Amino acid sequence: MKLILPLSIFVASSLTFAAHAAEPAIIPQPEHMTVQAGSFVFGPETQIICDSRINNVSVETARLLAEFLRRSTGLPLASKVVVGFSKEAVPGAIKLTTEGADPSLGDEGYELIVKPDSVLIRAPAEAGLFYGAVTLAQLLPPEIFASNAVAGVKWEAPCVEIKDKPRFQWRGMLWDVSRHFYTKEEVEKVLDALCLHKINVLHWHLVDDQGWRIEIKRYPKLTEVGAWRKDIGTKNWGMDAKSSKAYGPDGRYGGFYTQDDIREVVSYAAARHITIVPEIEMPGHSGAALASYPEFSCTGSPRFSTDVGSPMGVYCAGNEESFTFLQNVLEEVFSLFPGKYIHIGGDEVTTKYWAKCDKCQARKKAEGFTTDRQLQSYLIQRMEKFINAHGRLLIGWSEIREGGLAQNAALMDWIGGATEGASAGHDVVMTVEKDCYLDHYQSKNHATEPRAIGGFLPLRNAYNFEPIPTNLAAEFHSHILGAQGNLWTEYIPNLKQAEYMIFPRESALAEVTWSPKAGRNLDDFLRRLEIDNRRLDQMGVNYRRNPTETGE
Repeated sequence: MKLILPLSIFVASSLTFAAHAAEPAIIPQPEHMTVQAGSFVFGPETQIICDSRINNVSVETARLLAEFLRRSTGLPLASKVVVGFSKEAVPGAIKLTTEGADPSLGDEGYELIVKPDSVLIRAPAEAGLFYGAVTLAQLLPPEIFASNAVAGVKWEAPCVEIKDKPRFQWRGMLWDVSRHFYTKEEVEKVLDALCLHKINVLHWHLVDDQGWRIEIKRYPKLTEVGAWRKDIGTKNWGMDAKSSKAYGPDGRYGGFYTQDDIREVVSYAAARHITIVPEIEMPGHSGAALASYPEFSCTGSPRFSTDVGSPMGVYCAGNEESFTFLQNVLEEVFSLFPGKYIHIGGDEVTTKYWAKCDKCQARKKAEGFTTDRQLQSYLIQRMEKFINAHGRLLIGWSEIREGGLAQNAALMDWIGGATEGASAGHDVVMTVEKDCYLDHYQSKNHATEPRAIGGFLPLRNAYNFEPIPTNLAAEFHSHILGAQGNLWTEYIPNLKQAEYMIFPRESALAEVTWSPKAGRNLDDFLRRLEIDNRRLDQMGVNYRRNPTETGE
C-alpha cells in the first residue's frame, strides 16, 4: 500500500511571534500558536520515538511519520518504542507520547512543541498524535510532500508551541462516484490530499440512477448491469467521450468496487483518521438498482436506460420484497463500513409512481396515510429501525423530514431543516448548497472554467461559511456536528477535473470546520494557501491556480 501522509496544522486564533521568526503557513489555522526564534533541523541522527501504552496508540503514528519523512528527505529516520519514559522532550528526537496529555483536548486535539534541540507531540489519543504529526509536516518545506527524495533542501521546522483541537467533529467531503467512476487508486489519492487539511469524513456517494458502484454478493446484477451505461452521457450532459477512461472491455461506460476494494479503501482512510460514510440511495435515485432488479419498482418493467436515469428510479413502498432487498443490501454494507453512520439519501423523491401503484396505495390505506409523501417517511422509518438494530445510525438529506423525521436520524441540511432538526434533538451536518457545493462554478466567466452544473461558489464564500445557523438557540449548538463540501460529478468525468473543483474550496471549508471562528481571516488564509498549493504540487494534485479570480 502506497503511503502518503499529508500532515496538516492548525494555526491559531491567538498568534504571537518572536522577533525575526518566520510565520508558518498552516491550513487549517491552529487554535493557539506561539512562534519563537530558531528551528529544529532534521539530520541523519534524528530519531522518532514513542511510548508503549495500552493499545500502543503512539506506535502506529510514529511508524507512519518515519516512513513519510524518509521518502522525501532521504534520511535514515526510524521509529523506536521506549517503554515507560517521561512526558518530557528528548534531545535530538521527535517524540510522540500520550503521557501528561491535557484531557480537555479530546480525541483529536494535540500539543506540538518544536525547540532547537527537540520536537514533542503530545495528545490524549491516537488521532491527536496523528494531527500533531500532520502539523509538523506543514512546518517543513513543501518538498516534504514529494514522492521521492529531494536534494538541496534544508529540512527544518520553525520553533513553535501549539495547543490545538477542532471546532467541529464532522469535517467532511462528499464525493459522488455514481455519475462517473473513479478508480480505487484515485480515491486513495484524494484521501491523501484531504488528510493534509485534517478532513475526517469522506461521504462516499456510491449509488444513484447512473451507476451502482459497490459489489453486493447476494445481488450480482447490481454490478453486472447497474454499474454500466452505454456511454459517458454525451446526449444529456454534453460530455466529451474522451474526457474519461472509465470504459469496460466491451465499450460500456462505468465500473464498480469489489468488496475487497472497499475494504482496502476503508483501511487506507482509517490509517489517515478518515471515516468513510457510505450512501445507499433510497427510495429515490435508484434507477441503476432497478435496471438490475426491476421487480422492486412499482411497474416491474425491465425497460430502462441507465444513460438518463429512469422514471422507475423509486423503490415500490408497497412491496415487502423491496424492504427485504434493501435490508439484504445494507447487511453487506454494514460488514464493509465500520463507522456508525449509514447515509440513505432520501432526497428528490417523486411520488407520482406510488400514486399509480396498487401496492403502494394499499399500503397507504392500511397505514391510515392521507398523502403519498407519508409513504416516504414510512419507508425511511422502517429502514432506520433496521439500521439501529445493527448498531448504526441513519443519516439523510433535508427531505427525510417530509412526512415526519425518523426518531434517531441525523440530518444533512442542503436545502433547510437544520434549525428545526437540531432544536428537536437531532444531530445535523451542514452542507448548504450556496456555500458548500463544489460542483458549482468558481467564476462567473464560464468561458474560463470547465463546464459545471451551474451556481457560483467562489473561494471567499466557502471560507466565510458559518455552520451554526443564526436562528438556532445556543443550547442546541452542540447538535451541529459540523459541515462538508459536496462534489457531485454529473459534469466531472475525470480525477484532474475533480481535483480542480475540490481545491482550494475544500481547504477553506477545512478551516471553517476546524479553526476558531474568531480567528478567521481571508487575507491570511490566501497567504498560507500560496504555500499550501506548493504542497499540492509536490503531491501531484490539481487545483484552481487563481482562486480569487471570479470574473464578476
